[in-house]
Amino acid sequence: MPNRLAQTTSPYLLQHADNPVDWWPWETDAFEEARRRDVPVFLSVGYSACHWCHVMAHESFEDEDTAAYMNGHFVSVKVDREERPDVDAVYMEAVQAATGQGGWPMSVFMTPDGEPFYFGTYFPPEARHGMPSFRQVLEGVHNAWTSRRDEVGEVAGKITRDLAGRELSTGDAGMPTEETQALALLQLTRDIDPASGWFRGDTKFPPSMVIEFLLRHHARAGSVAALEMAEGLCSAMARSSLYDQVGGGFHRYVLAPRAGGSLVPHFEKMLYDNALLCRVYAHLWRATGSESARRVALETADFMVRELRTPEGGFASALDADSDDGTGRHVEGAYYVWTPEQLREVLQDDAELAAQYFGVTEEGTFEHGSSVLQLPQAEGVFEAARIESVRSRLLAARGARPAPGRDDKVVAAWNGLAVAALAETGAYFDRPDLVEAAVGAADLLVRVHLDEHARLSRTSKDGRSGVNAGVLEDYGDVAEGFLALASVTGEGVWLDFAGLLLDHVLTRFTDPGSGALYDTAADAEQLIRRPQDPTDNAVPSGWTAAAGALLAYAAHTGSEPHRTAAERALGVVKALGPRVPRFVGWGLAVAEALLDGPREVAVVGPALGDPAARALHRTALLGTAPGAVVAFGTPGDGEFPLLADRPLSGGMSTAYVCRNFACDAPTTDPDRLRAALT
Repeated sequence: MPNRLAQTTSPYLLQHADNPVDWWPWETDAFEEARRRDVPVFLSVGYSACHWCHVMAHESFEDEDTAAYMNGHFVSVKVDREERPDVDAVYMEAVQAATGQGGWPMSVFMTPDGEPFYFGTYFPPEARHGMPSFRQVLEGVHNAWTSRRDEVGEVAGKITRDLAGRELSTGDAGMPTEETQALALLQLTRDIDPASGWFRGDTKFPPSMVIEFLLRHHARAGSVAALEMAEGLCSAMARSSLYDQVGGGFHRYVLAPRAGGSLVPHFEKMLYDNALLCRVYAHLWRATGSESARRVALETADFMVRELRTPEGGFASALDADSDDGTGRHVEGAYYVWTPEQLREVLQDDAELAAQYFGVTEEGTFEHGSSVLQLPQAEGVFEAARIESVRSRLLAARGARPAPGRDDKVVAAWNGLAVAALAETGAYFDRPDLVEAAVGAADLLVRVHLDEHARLSRTSKDGRSGVNAGVLEDYGDVAEGFLALASVTGEGVWLDFAGLLLDHVLTRFTDPGSGALYDTAADAEQLIRRPQDPTDNAVPSGWTAAAGALLAYAAHTGSEPHRTAAERALGVVKALGPRVPRFVGWGLAVAEALLDGPREVAVVGPALGDPAARALHRTALLGTAPGAVVAFGTPGDGEFPLLADRPLSGGMSTAYVCRNFACDAPTTDPDRLRAALT
């Protein structure tokens, strides 16, 4: 019989709806039930594309004996971290502080008041490798609760007080300076491995936000080192198994190989990674004209539209790492790996060429004789048309395999990132279909995720808004997407929607005294602490995402409150950037825009379809000035404040490049405009 999770909309929670565990969703009634029964709460946090979450579910949560013990001694609460990033952040901070590491599934035992006292991540069904079994953990926690309650209470109270004391402030750091940016770049050069092009470390996540900083720093300061590092990182990612060499798009991360081995990906594909990296490669092409960057940007955009777009026009969260291997077993990577024999079945005479090109060996570079696809040799030694034919045939053949599961929930923040990426990529490469996809996702965010007070819901599914309130990253990233769409389409309504969201940032997420930002609104559900983290994870932190959108909106409108809020928020970048630049990459990128102005570009024409106006508009969008904003319309167009008092020059389409609404001499020449934006 299904448990309470059957009434939820989260694909991850629904995966557990038939467990024998008597799961509760995160709600007040669950904690009331624990208080009534005088038992601890067991909190399990994961997400639908999490491989080890599935493993622990199969091993423990589907086991009748384990479930019976859990039901008898605990109230068990299951949380989708993608729906409740605030819950995840608060308790992950506790896990990391107590154990020195974190990850998912996250397992936390807490009092009925939500105070944590024992932590872990994945627990195996039997003790191994120095780890206790999950049953041993359950019995140990139960015994401590029943026989050493005072000790449990002391531990829980101390942890909660420690967490509550971790308030952050921008303090007196001030705004980032030239020195801040230079020191951050210097630290990054120390972290990079020049031989591989990757940052050092065994687990390699795509450093999307850092690359955006490097490209902007090159554009503003002329740093050759920054551009070379960005190119090296992008080349390393695109040639490795992190990138889906057949279908486009990126996996979540790769693990460093054993001696002589290959990088092995964790095969789940996340919307946020692909949105961020699509934009990164489009910006790299904009800076360098690299054909490889152009190909990766477009293939990644096409992957998102082809495999992640929902019937309602939004974008699904993720594809699973695991899929059916054709024998009924769910196996990680089964959809993506190849053996030489499989290549021969599909490609016949081209199989040997494909094996050389993609690094497929008889021994295999992954598991059971299969190989991950990568590009171990220079692409130029292979005939491009033949390789394209190989790719298309492999993609068609792969389409006949059992596909990975898809998490269909629409996350506001990640869709905001996708809107920005698809709008810009479509504009750069004359792909109006990609711009239309961006508009479709933005429309969904307005129709489904925004209420009558312009408050965001975090998620939706099947066109129905979820119950969880949007957090700071939702407001920042959706505003960022709307601002990018306004610049690309010339439709000022997107600027208006961004302004509505950013008003909430100013009034509900910002500390009026210090200018510090919180991840949850002042009127949101109160947890044991109000989460607040200015550092990037796999996505820009809500703090710096909001700062970037506030700065861009101020450039569009001249709003002093928005600019001041952005400047105050960026104090944390000055404090952290020189020491840990890999964790504040987006903040450093926003700081580059601040140091550059950012520049404001107004393009006016007698009509939006005027060829000369369109040429100037495209030139403005392709300008590399960090964080430049673009307004496009007719003279006096009331939708964009930047267009006020910007007449045509000699009756011709005209562009104005400004800072703080003070403009250089207007130009009708795209070449002069290009020079003014580099």
